[in-house]
Amino acid sequence: MSQKITADAARRIALSAHGFARRRTATPGPRQFASVIDTLGALQIDSVNVFERSHYLPVFARLGAYDKSALDALTHRSPARVTEWWAHEATFLRTDDLPLWGWKMRMLRERDLADDSSWANAHAAELDWVRRELAARGPSLAREIETDVDRARGSWWDWSTVKHALEMLFRWGEVAIAGRTSTFERRYALAEQVLPDHVRATEISRDDAVRELVRRAARATGIATASDLSDYYRLPVDFTTQAIRELHDEGELTHVHVDGWTRGSRALDVWMPTGQVRPRAVSADALLSPFDPVVWSRPRAERLFDFRYRIEIYTPRHKRVYGYYVLPVLIGDRLAARVDLKSDRKAGVLRVQSAWAEPHAPADTVERLSQVVRAAAQWQEHDSISVGSRGDLSNAVAQTLRASRHETP
Repeated sequence: MSQKITADAARRIALSAHGFARRRTATPGPRQFASVIDTLGALQIDSVNVFERSHYLPVFARLGAYDKSALDALTHRSPARVTEWWAHEATFLRTDDLPLWGWKMRMLRERDLADDSSWANAHAAELDWVRRELAARGPSLAREIETDVDRARGSWWDWSTVKHALEMLFRWGEVAIAGRTSTFERRYALAEQVLPDHVRATEISRDDAVRELVRRAARATGIATASDLSDYYRLPVDFTTQAIRELHDEGELTHVHVDGWTRGSRALDVWMPTGQVRPRAVSADALLSPFDPVVWSRPRAERLFDFRYRIEIYTPRHKRVYGYYVLPVLIGDRLAARVDLKSDRKAGVLRVQSAWAEPHAPADTVERLSQVVRAAAQWQEHDSISVGSRGDLSNAVAQTLRASRHETP
């Protein structure tokens, strides 16, 4: 018979699994960064830099203020320890974990080449040319090699032919990322030029790889539905279902039901790693990236936190509800607020464009949110904070921070 878990316990289990029940270190460094990556399995990459690039934020949320250049040394330079691939969306992940994706790289390549009308088949000559260029040049930026080929722009994200070819070879595993520049440009290389020999020599069958990825997704989420586990690493649902069945049969996953987790009148099937830690309390005040694993699955965020979240960057201004780059705020064990932040780097000001409370926000949300905002400003090395005119918490936050005010555009 399945165990019964309360919604409050499920929320605490998830936050603990996501790394929010650990004591912070005074000066986080490479060991702590590696621990965050190990816990989450991946740091999602996004180019939006209104407040801060997304992959820096999950580390800040769990470790507090740290030297970003120290994380860059791990993620942006040699891929000996951390590399990139599409482990959820575009992500940083441990280089030693890359073989877990070999089956998907092969699947993508076979799918592209099996379609006579695909871009890959229509541009086979260009793909070969790019392979030869990388072999001759070594690690290179796209712009460093694309001047030698046709610069005509296509319709696919308006990328050049070279950029498109590099990204396709990257998805197939023939190309790896050799690091990034200070302006966040990818440096591409043939896999054999930069990946460790043991990584390239390791082959894992699809079934074994998917089972291991589902096992890791279960550890990273703590408590999850099959769709949560499938989404975590963007695995096919039928592959995930088979892996869950096998892990359950082997005693690694426990079947439970969570109060309120239903589809219609039916209770959802929920899975936990056997022996999962069930903390009595979690108290972690933190600013979350839109792409933090806590919220990157919007249905899961609603189920766990009763928190409906959408990114409004691409929403016309007059239709936005909360703001342009709104970040969820974790207060204790609830998503209790959201703030729209902008780093005015030229002026040295953190601009709180809006601040909003959730219906279940605790009584001390203003004070705790203000501390989170102040810590973010200090981490970003801003000299001051200015609070805008939108949101039901804006006036109180501005007063608590003794911040200047501005009119939110």
